[in-house]
Amino acid sequence: MDHCTRLCHASSVAALLEGIGSGAVSNPVKDVAQAEVVIVIGANPVVNHPVAASFIKNAVRQGTKLILMDPRRTDLSRHAHRVLQFRPDTDVALLNALMHVIVEEGLVDADFIAARTEGYEALRDNVRAFSPEAMAPVCGIEADTIREVARLYATSRASMILWGMGISQHVHGTDNARCLIALALMTGQIGRPGTGLHPLRGQNNVQGASDAGLIPMMYPDYHRVSEPWARELVARAWGVAPDRLDPDPGLTVVEVMKAALAGQLKGLYIMGENPAMSDPDADHARQAMAGLEMLVVQDIFLTETACLADVVLPASAFAEKTGTFTNTDRTVQMGRQALSLPGQARQDLWILTAMAQQLGLDWSTYGATPADCRQAVARVFDEMRSVMPSIGGITWQRLEREDAVTYPCEHEGDPGEHVVFTDHFPRPSGRARFVPADIIPADERPDAEYPLVLITGRQLEHWHTGSMTRRSAVLDAIEPDPVALVHPLQLERLGIQPGELMTVATRRGHVSLYARADEGTPEGAVFVAFCWAEAAINRLTNPALDPVAKIPEFKYCAVKVTRGGEALADGSFGHGHVMADVAVA
Repeated sequence: MDHCTRLCHASSVAALLEGIGSGAVSNPVKDVAQAEVVIVIGANPVVNHPVAASFIKNAVRQGTKLILMDPRRTDLSRHAHRVLQFRPDTDVALLNALMHVIVEEGLVDADFIAARTEGYEALRDNVRAFSPEAMAPVCGIEADTIREVARLYATSRASMILWGMGISQHVHGTDNARCLIALALMTGQIGRPGTGLHPLRGQNNVQGASDAGLIPMMYPDYHRVSEPWARELVARAWGVAPDRLDPDPGLTVVEVMKAALAGQLKGLYIMGENPAMSDPDADHARQAMAGLEMLVVQDIFLTETACLADVVLPASAFAEKTGTFTNTDRTVQMGRQALSLPGQARQDLWILTAMAQQLGLDWSTYGATPADCRQAVARVFDEMRSVMPSIGGITWQRLEREDAVTYPCEHEGDPGEHVVFTDHFPRPSGRARFVPADIIPADERPDAEYPLVLITGRQLEHWHTGSMTRRSAVLDAIEPDPVALVHPLQLERLGIQPGELMTVATRRGHVSLYARADEGTPEGAVFVAFCWAEAAINRLTNPALDPVAKIPEFKYCAVKVTRGGEALADGSFGHGHVMADVAVA
C-alpha cells in the first residue's frame, strides 16, 4: 500500500521523521508574513501552489526578503531579493556552503543547539570542507552571494524555508532535505512564528493520506509497522489479533511495478492515481500493469491507467462526497457533498465497504449507501481519531461546526497548534538531530551521446497527469499542445525554431513535442511537464531511487534533443488520441 507522496515528498518526510520526529510542516504558509527572510528552494509556487505564492508575494510587499534558489528562473524571481540559479543536481553543495559560512562566522544559535539538538559536532566537522570558494565552481553561485545569503538567513529575527519537489525528487533527495533541516536547527530558526520548515504539498490531501497511514512502512500517525505497540494499537481498532499484522514494510510505488514486471505481484488495486503517466520509465510501468492477472482501477475518468484495467470502478469526485482533507498546513478541512452522483458512479467509501462485505467482512455498521456515506464517513473518522493522537481532539461534530481545525489537537477543546516544535521535538530524546550530507551525483549524468539534462514538473494550466484539467475545454484551449521549455540560446545551437517540432530522447525512449523558448530554463537543460499523454515525458525519466525514501529521480536524467518529430504534425491533440499508445504498451 503506497500513494503519491512516494513520487513527490517521500524524501522530505523521511528526513523530517529522522531529524525532527514528524513528517508534517512546522509552520503554515501564511507565516511568511511574519518572517523577515523566506527561502523558497526547488519549488515554483506560482504554478504549483498559487495560494502559497499569493501569501509570499504579499509578504514581500510588506518587507519580507525573498531568497529564491532553483535551477530554473521562475515567475516568482520578479519578487525576489536574491535569485540563486544554481546548477541542477548541486543542491547539497550549495546548502553545505551556506552552513559552512554560518559555522565559520559564528552565526549559529549556540544556546538552541545545546538545549534542543544532538549531533551538531559531526555536522560542523562535515561542512568545513564545503567553503563557498570551493563550492562556487560546483553549484555556479558566486562565493560572495553564498556568504550574503547565509548571513541574511542566520541573523534575521525570523527566517522560514519552503521547498518543493526540486529538492525531493533526486537520488539525494533525503540529503537535500537533511541540509535544510540542519540550516534551521543550527540557527534556531524553528519553533516560532515566521520560522520553520515547510515542504509544500501539491495534492489537496497528500498530507492527510500520509497521516492516515497510506505508506508501506507506517500505520496511521507515522507509527512504524515494526513496532509491537503500534501493531497492538491498530489490531484493537481493527478487531484482529496483533500477530495477524505483518511487521515487515511493504513495497513502495516503484517497487510494486518492478515486482509486477517480475511476476512476483499478481494483482493491483489503484484508486485515483495514474501511474501509466506518473511513474518513472512509464513504459515499464505500463508493461507491468498490462501483465497483471487482475488490475482494478477506481477513478472518475477513464485515465491512461484505467485503459489497462480488467475492472474499472466508477468513483466520486470531491464535490460528490462528504469527507475530510488535510492540507499542507496540517489543517483538517471538512468537504461537503454538493453534487449528486452521475450515472453509475458510487461514493468511494461505499465501494470499499461493499467489497469488504463480498469478502466476508462485517462492515455493515458503517451504514454506507451507494449515494450517501455521511454517517459512514463520520464513523471512519472516529476510528481514525482512536489510532491517531495528532487528531484525537478533533470530533466530527466540531468539524461540521467549524469547517477546519489544525492539528496537533490531541484533546477535545484544544484550539489546535499552528506552530509546532515550540519547546521540544517529537523524538524519543525530545531533541532534533543533525544528519550530515555529502555530495552524491545524479544516477545518470550527461555524456557525449545524451548531452542535456531533463527536468520534469507541472504547469499552471494542467494539473499533474492532466486526467482532469485536460478534460476542461477552457484549460485545454489555453494550452492544447505538448511543449518543451528550452533556453533560446540552446534552441539556436540545436537549430530549432520556437514552435517547431522536436524530439527528446533518453536511454529509455523518446517523445516528440513542440519547442518553446524560455529564458528561465538553464542552458543545457530541457523542462517538460508530465501532463501530456501524447508526449508522456515519464516514459523517459530514470527510475533510480533515493536509497532512504525510495523516491525516483524525476528531476534529473541525461537526454538528447533533435529537430523534428513524428505523429504530431497536424497539431490536433486531445485525451482521446492517446489510448492507442497506451494499449500498445
